[in-house]
Amino acid sequence: MQKLIKELEEANIGTTLIDEPLANHTTWKIGGPADILIEPTDKNALARSMKLIYKHKVPWTVLGRGSNMLVRDGGIRGVVFKLADGFNHLNFNGEEIEVGAGYSFIRLAVMAGKEGLTGLEFAGGIPGTVGGAVYMNAGAHGSDVSRILKHAEVLLENGELVTFTPDDLAFRYRHSILQEIKGIVTGAVFQLSYGDRKEIARHMAEYKDRRRHTQPLSMPCAGSVFRNPPGDHAGRLIESAGLKGFRVGGAQISERHANFIVNCGNATAQDVLDLMEQAMEIVEQRFQVKLVPEVLVVGEG
Repeated sequence: MQKLIKELEEANIGTTLIDEPLANHTTWKIGGPADILIEPTDKNALARSMKLIYKHKVPWTVLGRGSNMLVRDGGIRGVVFKLADGFNHLNFNGEEIEVGAGYSFIRLAVMAGKEGLTGLEFAGGIPGTVGGAVYMNAGAHGSDVSRILKHAEVLLENGELVTFTPDDLAFRYRHSILQEIKGIVTGAVFQLSYGDRKEIARHMAEYKDRRRHTQPLSMPCAGSVFRNPPGDHAGRLIESAGLKGFRVGGAQISERHANFIVNCGNATAQDVLDLMEQAMEIVEQRFQVKLVPEVLVVGEG
C-alpha cells in the first residue's frame, strides 16, 4: 500500500488523504476511515490513478457527495474516490445538457429550469450527484434518469474511458449495469426539451415545497432507505407498522417520513443496520412484504 501511495503522490492526481474518516464525507455523518481517499483534479487524473490502482490490485470504491450510502464502522479498505470540483462542470447545447459526474443533481434540475428546459423537474428533490443518479437510475414523481439520458461517460477499472448508452446501462427501477460491473461515471449528456418556464417553475416549486414539508432535511440522513415495493410505498408500510420514531442507539426512523432514518447525533453504522433489519422484519411480519434497501452499504463492520 505504501508503494501505491508514493506512486499516487508522484502522479500529481489531486488530493490524497490517508486514514480519512468517511463520516466527514457522507450525508449521514457516519462511517469509518478509508485507507486512501483520493479527490482527483479531473477525469485524466482519475484515469491515471485508476491505472495505478489496477496495477497494484488494490480494491476501490467511488463516493460522490456521500448520499444514499452507508459506510460501515470499520471503514473501507483500499481506495475511495471522491468526485468533487474537477467533475463539476455544466454546459448547455440547445436541448442537450453536458454535465460532470460531481455536479449536484438538484442544482442541475434548477439550472435546466432556468434555461426553460423540461424533463428534469423530478430531480429537484433528489440529493447526490449526477454520477450517483446515473448509477442508481434515480427517479421520483413518475420519472427517472433512463427517460432523459442520452449517454454517459464511464471510466472502467483498467483506465479506459468508454461511452455507455441507456441500452448499454440496462436501466430498470433504481438499477443500472454499473451495479454489476466496475466503472465510474465521469459525466453525462441529458436530452431535454424546451417547455413553458412558468410551468417548469411551478412544478419545481411544488416538489421543493413537498420535500421541505415531508422530509427531515434538518438532520443527517441519506435519502430514502428502502425501495418502494410494486404498487406501494415503503414509507407507508413502515408508518403503518407503527415504527415512526422507533430508535436504535443514535439512529431513528424519522417522525416526518418513515422511509428516512436520521442520525440523532451519535449514530453508528451498526445502529442504522440494526434499525433497518428490525423495520424489514416487522413489515414482513405485518404485511408479508419484503423491503429491499435502496441505500448502498459498503465497508467493513
